Amino acid sequence: MRKTNALALAALGTALTMGLAACGGSAGGGGNTSSGNNATGGAASTAKHNDAYTKVVNPSEAKGGTLKFALSDEPDSMDPGNTYYAWNWNFSRLYARPLMTYTAQPGDAGLKLVPDLAEGPGEVSADGKSWTYKLKKGIKYDDGTEVKATDVKYAIARSNFTDELTDGPKYFAQYLDAGGYKGPYKDKDLNDFKGVETPDDHTVVFKLKAPFSEFDFLVANPQSAPVPQAKDTGVDYEKTVASTGPYKFESHEVGKQLNLVKNENWDQATDTTRKQLPDRIEVQFKQNAEDIDNRLMAGQIQVDLAGTGLQSAGRAKVVQDAAKKDSTDNPFTPFNRYAMLSTAVKPFDNIDCRKAVQYATDKVATQAPWGGPLGGEIGTTAMTPTTVGYKQFDLYPNGADHKGDVAKAKEHLAACGQPNGFETNIAVRGDRTKEVQVAEALQASLDRVGIKATIKKYPSGDWSAQYAGKPDFVHKNNLGIMIAGWGADWPSGFGFLSQIVDGRFIKASGNYNMMELNDKAVNELLDKGIQTTDAAARNEIWAEVDKKVMESAAFMSFVYEKTLIFRPSNLTNVYVHPAYGMYDYTWLGVKQ
Repeated sequence: MRKTNALALAALGTALTMGLAACGGSAGGGGNTSSGNNATGGAASTAKHNDAYTKVVNPSEAKGGTLKFALSDEPDSMDPGNTYYAWNWNFSRLYARPLMTYTAQPGDAGLKLVPDLAEGPGEVSADGKSWTYKLKKGIKYDDGTEVKATDVKYAIARSNFTDELTDGPKYFAQYLDAGGYKGPYKDKDLNDFKGVETPDDHTVVFKLKAPFSEFDFLVANPQSAPVPQAKDTGVDYEKTVASTGPYKFESHEVGKQLNLVKNENWDQATDTTRKQLPDRIEVQFKQNAEDIDNRLMAGQIQVDLAGTGLQSAGRAKVVQDAAKKDSTDNPFTPFNRYAMLSTAVKPFDNIDCRKAVQYATDKVATQAPWGGPLGGEIGTTAMTPTTVGYKQFDLYPNGADHKGDVAKAKEHLAACGQPNGFETNIAVRGDRTKEVQVAEALQASLDRVGIKATIKKYPSGDWSAQYAGKPDFVHKNNLGIMIAGWGADWPSGFGFLSQIVDGRFIKASGNYNMMELNDKAVNELLDKGIQTTDAAARNEIWAEVDKKVMESAAFMSFVYEKTLIFRPSNLTNVYVHPAYGMYDYTWLGVKQ
């Protein structure tokens, strides 16, 4: 285990030990200052490589200007209740406030929960099956109307209990005691939704089927941000979201551009974690990834919204230029980059065929597109070393050099009745250059043992809704292997594992358990762990879940990810938020 991750584990362990009693605090960065950086066109400064990993770089309270983001594809949705991209959980906080959130500080402190829409952490009942939150009074939407408890209840109902909103997680549907509730689009009487109670305008009570020891972390996800029922337009709600954050929608051409402007009804006094510095924020979607890097280095835009770092050509420029390197940060992220092998697509319904892929893969080659060691460490487990509960093990050692064990792979091909190999397809997000290169490296590895893999490219915007996350599509198109990545929904083994390994979360669309693994032992361990109040015992269970998942051979880890992200000299208040593994988008400003 590397030292950096040992520190991260200690920080995460502290956060989880505090757990649901996590105390308040205020926005950080006070004494963590550094001036400027050396991006193109910037003045000389003392900021160095990785400074934003531990402190705030280019601190400034100057207001004004336009902060510009770009993304290589389009989002799943800008609706806080219908999104599952990590960058969007970060970005949506500019206009959507959940019940709880994370402290606005780099380093260890950023993993501590603080109240956001709520006055404080949830009050849990003696039996652990009821969580109560009191809302801060006076919080308003951008139209000036006050947020009510029923708006939080409605937000949970629409995001988790409707068939139309498919892209976000369904934790609340899984764990709330809501009977057979079918969602507000089929049953418009919100009183019929018994999973959440609102005894008054400022009290929200969640009723659970069983104890859930990490519930404060769950309500820190954007699905607890309030939605007025009268303003909900279903899948079109993303066009104009009712804002409770420092910014509101000015215009939104879905899939093309989003413009935000200051929300005059946002009150800084109620919000300890955000700033309101730029006059406007502009986001361009479907931009060429390499062009995004060039524009970043020229200071024409300030942020690559995906937060996944520079492409190969951009990394090469950084390596060759000390000044550019001082304008970058190389943080460990919460992400594992991996492949999932579908247990429902032949011949991967046979575990030995899956093991053949595990042994055949040259992991040095699949690490290379991420930047080699600069892009992260070669992975052997589902959880990453920065996840609480992680234990190191390797069930499929593929040589001391990690370049594959061809003989072992052929042994398992023979065992699964495919001694000469077979044909399959690899699904990948076509706009993600690194993922395409990973698929190409995997294709070459498998070819050595007779497995002929064809790469199929799909758009990332509909990746989970229409393609790799839609089992019917996967089966019909023989998508045996899906290249993917995952970061923890919150910093624990459960927050990382549950949505991608729990068989009860396999959905007809928006599915992230692309293995279609439905192992009763895994499911039961997840239930046991989340009901365990002792943190140490809980963490042991997460490690056990990880091992059982890897025993299925359906999950193949490539890289415990690091990214190389670039901060132009005209970007202010820059720091890496540990909960997201990228810059804190709610703090950024821009020099005029």
